[in-house]
Amino acid sequence: MTPQTDPRAGAAVKAADRAHVFHSWSAQELIDPLAVAGAEGSYFWDYDGNRYLDLTSGLVYTNIGYQHPKVVAAIQEQAARLTTFAPAFAIEARSEAARLIAERTPGDLDKIFFTNGGADAVEHAVRMARLHTGRAKVLSAYRSYHGGTQQAVNLTGDPRRWASDTATAGVVHFWAPFLYRSRFYAETEEQETARALEHLETTIAFEGPATIAAIILETIPGTAGIMVPPPGYLAGVREICDRHGIVFVLDEVMAGFGRTGEWFAADLSGVVPDLMTFAKGVNSGYVPLGGVAISGAVAETFGKRPYPGGLTYSGHPLACAAAVATIEVMAEEGVVENAKRLGASLVEPGLRALAERHPSVGEVRGVGMFWAVELVKNRETREPLVPYNAAGEANAAMAAFGAAARKAGVWPFVNMNRTHFVPPLNVSESEVKEGLAALDTALSAADEFTE
Repeated sequence: MTPQTDPRAGAAVKAADRAHVFHSWSAQELIDPLAVAGAEGSYFWDYDGNRYLDLTSGLVYTNIGYQHPKVVAAIQEQAARLTTFAPAFAIEARSEAARLIAERTPGDLDKIFFTNGGADAVEHAVRMARLHTGRAKVLSAYRSYHGGTQQAVNLTGDPRRWASDTATAGVVHFWAPFLYRSRFYAETEEQETARALEHLETTIAFEGPATIAAIILETIPGTAGIMVPPPGYLAGVREICDRHGIVFVLDEVMAGFGRTGEWFAADLSGVVPDLMTFAKGVNSGYVPLGGVAISGAVAETFGKRPYPGGLTYSGHPLACAAAVATIEVMAEEGVVENAKRLGASLVEPGLRALAERHPSVGEVRGVGMFWAVELVKNRETREPLVPYNAAGEANAAMAAFGAAARKAGVWPFVNMNRTHFVPPLNVSESEVKEGLAALDTALSAADEFTE
């Protein structure tokens, strides 16, 4: 598509938004949302004709880009055949989506419970774990995000939890490994793994193993910073869970469906959880869909005992048809392989080259098409470019970086003192190079704030 300029239409869209739309995670009078006129592939544009390479994949979910014709056609065809139907019935789109997902999940995660998104997938995974074990507590990491619903936001470790945390959700937080900012004074990955596992063991011992239903981890934390766990850590958590009869839940809402260059991030470590949540990339976000992949042992708990949970739109036909088409597109077009290949051959070396040129870059980390660039004031002290959870004037450095990136023609993912490189998985070589060049320009603005 060629962007068409229509400022009057854009102004009308913006006016209606400001008058009536209540935006998430925002102080309503302090935001200025861009009016988007259209999108295709890795790009979107506004009504003034400004086009942006989307380095955010929406909210890290448009894994096959915007408006893929095969998925659009599948949604249209499903709408013409059967637009909606209650979840208690067996319908083709739902059954086929579940089959295709189960084919790709690790181990025996062969039963699929569909939800409307990632947060309610986490809610139901926790409910299943509690009912399966008869225990109440759930452990989760401080550097994490698990969703905005009540249980999910309490599981979350980042500051979005604070306003809703009344310490009554049965959640205990612990430190997961992150060598660059180690809480364990580690100097190597081996030390970080060993000390993080020891910390988890101690937390469990003092909380009481028999009180803990589940440990939930993002396989690779997403919004919190794309910290790939060091070798042996997830396997160690799996062993601890097995020893204490604790359900191990992996949250693959952001990392799943090809983002890491594998169908699921768990495939990188060979670890099989008891429950795994998914959403976002399952159908590139074209129609809201999420779910829980359930192991045989947990599914057996509800073989003759009703599972006390469900949703009106569980496995909605339009969403499931989009999932079927998305998975087929990813398989046919080698989307997962593209993410792995370009991540290794272009993104990683490109970001590391930027790190050598720009004093504001403290660390580059990631895998596949899932990368974070940690921005710092001082490389030696590793002081973040802006304070933790900074706002207003305290966030000026990251605001300057974001503005420079947009001026250079890309829409950046900015969170706290980081930018993430997370374009669609079917991004082209030329688009990756375009994105890296724009970041090169934007990082010069960040450099102005270094010591």
